[in-house]
Amino acid sequence: MSFKDKRNPVSGRWARTTGLITMLILPLGLAACNDPVDVPPLDSQQIGYRGTGMEQVSNPGLDALLVKLNEVPPPIYDPVPADGPMATEIYQNIQVLGDLTADQFDRLMAHITEWVAPPEQGCNYCHNPENLADDSVYTKVVARSMISMTRQINSDWGDHVVQTGVTCYSCHRGAPVPANIWFAAPPPTTKMVGWDGGQNHPVEAINYSSLPVDPFSAYLLNDEAIRIAAPKALPGAHDAPIQQTEKTYALMIHMSQSLGVNCTFCHNSRSFGDWTQSPPQRTPAWHGIRMTRMINQDHLKPLTDVFPENRLGPLGDVAKVNCSTCHQGVNKPLLGAPMLRDHPELWGTADFSQKASGTAALTFEQP
Repeated sequence: MSFKDKRNPVSGRWARTTGLITMLILPLGLAACNDPVDVPPLDSQQIGYRGTGMEQVSNPGLDALLVKLNEVPPPIYDPVPADGPMATEIYQNIQVLGDLTADQFDRLMAHITEWVAPPEQGCNYCHNPENLADDSVYTKVVARSMISMTRQINSDWGDHVVQTGVTCYSCHRGAPVPANIWFAAPPPTTKMVGWDGGQNHPVEAINYSSLPVDPFSAYLLNDEAIRIAAPKALPGAHDAPIQQTEKTYALMIHMSQSLGVNCTFCHNSRSFGDWTQSPPQRTPAWHGIRMTRMINQDHLKPLTDVFPENRLGPLGDVAKVNCSTCHQGVNKPLLGAPMLRDHPELWGTADFSQKASGTAALTFEQP
């Protein structure tokens, strides 16, 4: 036994235990450094005055991964001319796509099957194979609402989707359920150590922070005020409680993570609330928040009674969307690829043709 061990045998055991733990954890830490998120060097781009923190930080190690994750599948079939018999003349119970010809209708169904349905089920994921007009399969009712939603987004929300638009693939990416959805969080419970206020439950949607776990019910389902910065740095200058500030921060962290950008992508560090000093990206983000509320309120919430119990959240609510549902780590979904141009069946009342979009509108760059 060493002199140190004679004075305090516990410290010797502690040192040996600590050394063993270090030997076990160090390889794991080194392995984590292989994560492209953590591997330096990082790139930064100055977008404002020097010393003001107006910059965007990116990681070149992520570029190849993001490109891979946002590959756009080519069309299975080329667009077909809008002639021939209408879908309503060939098929029964056409409620949403009555403006399409039968050929256009068949083409869209083939692509939806490719974008959403499990390969082993195909058309039967949404249809009763014995009677395609039957609405007893709940996924058909859901799909009908989602088609209507997609067309409404493309028709009415150009201030957010501009000339890129959306298709079913924008969110589903080949899966029946989009990867990033959310349910209302159960209310916080009072414990012996106090009331946690719905905080300190780290989840990926808010970047594992200790902020409120569910800012989405307040801001992306309901219409609570998000802009809560006080006009003056003095007591009594603003009535918003700290809890509302924390929820706002949770939403902003979610948006930053979902789009793969810094706060200064949409805000000026000098005055986060001043629209006159904000970068132009803040405007489509504002419209995007309201578009997301529309999706959750008008298209998803009404489907609560359609979904089976196993598809609902812990409080019995339907799955809803947030920014990451579509963006998935990039500021332009699918890196801005004009996928909708090849699928006029989903344009709605808007025109997403190459002639309408123009070359300049389709030049996309990552910040």
